[in-house]
Amino acid sequence: MIKYNKWTTRLLSGSLLASIFLAVPEAAAAVEPIEVSSEAAFVIDNETNKILLNQNGDASLYIASMTKMIPLYLVHEAIEAGTIAWDTPVPISDYAFAISQNYELSNVPLRKDFTYTVKDLYEAMVVYSANGATIAVAELIAGSEPAFVDMMKEKLDAWGVTGHALYNTTGLPNHYAAELGNLYPNAPVDEENKMTARGIATVADHLLDDYPEVLEVAKIEDKVFMEGSGDEIHMMTYNLMLPNQPYARAGVDGLKTGTTDASGASFTGTALQDDMRVITVVIGAEDNDGRFGETARLMDFAFGNFEKVQIASSGDAVATEEKLTIAKGKEETVGLIYNEDIFVVTPKTEEERVVATELTLNSELLNADGLIEAPIEKGTTVGNVALSIEGDDLGYLDGTQNEATVAVERTVEKANFLVLAWRWVANTAANGWNSVTDFVGGFFS
Repeated sequence: MIKYNKWTTRLLSGSLLASIFLAVPEAAAAVEPIEVSSEAAFVIDNETNKILLNQNGDASLYIASMTKMIPLYLVHEAIEAGTIAWDTPVPISDYAFAISQNYELSNVPLRKDFTYTVKDLYEAMVVYSANGATIAVAELIAGSEPAFVDMMKEKLDAWGVTGHALYNTTGLPNHYAAELGNLYPNAPVDEENKMTARGIATVADHLLDDYPEVLEVAKIEDKVFMEGSGDEIHMMTYNLMLPNQPYARAGVDGLKTGTTDASGASFTGTALQDDMRVITVVIGAEDNDGRFGETARLMDFAFGNFEKVQIASSGDAVATEEKLTIAKGKEETVGLIYNEDIFVVTPKTEEERVVATELTLNSELLNADGLIEAPIEKGTTVGNVALSIEGDDLGYLDGTQNEATVAVERTVEKANFLVLAWRWVANTAANGWNSVTDFVGGFFS
């Protein structure tokens, strides 16, 4: 065993292994979970995707305007692809206009004779959860809201999200679109968008991983829409956990609320503390006290009971794995090193914690005998290791594991004819006579 402070590394395997699916209970074995007053609650670490709490996280529930995180992602993706730009003008259709004029809904009232840019409407989506603005941008990108909903579904499927039912871009009850003749094909009029808390956490995780700049807008507490246009609207954030709001909590800088009669008071939050970012999901709380108060409890639970620990640095030896056997090399084995700094999120404890790894080699590098052949250069990536902590069966988002790529620690050159011939003789003596034909064929292949 090799000890790193309170950590112990243990050898599991030095050969090719399949990944093990980790089941997801309510909380890690060493941490007593809290009970949240909502239909569902879910907490993950953003960097490693470690699940920290799961309360009914796989039930498909109404999500209201938390839906809009998917359009936000697709807006960023379209800009990155060059399909649209932040200054692209956005036409306002009759449908987007009509929704925007409904003052019972979250909206910036739009005008058909006015020029709005993608950036204008994007900010209204993030800060003010503007429904008409969301529809207008969706129509710009896909041509119609139903076509954009299909893009949303495809993205969720690509991320492995299950248990979703999406009918619109906003999270509004379907009857609003039906009344205006824009209901998604074959959608039930009396339904709304549904997802699981796990699925919502997955969306938020992708949004923050791929487009973290969304937080620069999400943390805005008040902003004037179309300032100086003569048609200004003062937008006040619905995220009441930001610094100057009634439920303010240190470190909170996002992300998206959602409220309908069916969804209750829901909220996807995120906070950064001690170099660790968590994502929290609350679905179906009774009111603001419920969604924001319970979110604060979830964040306190996460930061109070878990920590991010670096257990290895880039270039360190993979101490949990045996040296790698190299075929036809001057040296027959070579050590492995990590290609990156290795972090794990684990319950805080003074007890010894054991980290185990499972090595999976890149199948494209293997010969017919399942070995990597020389020559191979120092630093060549040869596979990855999945890391797990003994006694912690909480799991990772979407059943994945905390993985890191590994490389060979030094160059191994190909051995010459005499060395290979001598090895063959030695192996033959040890293991019995092998076919000379097989040997010669293998040697020169």
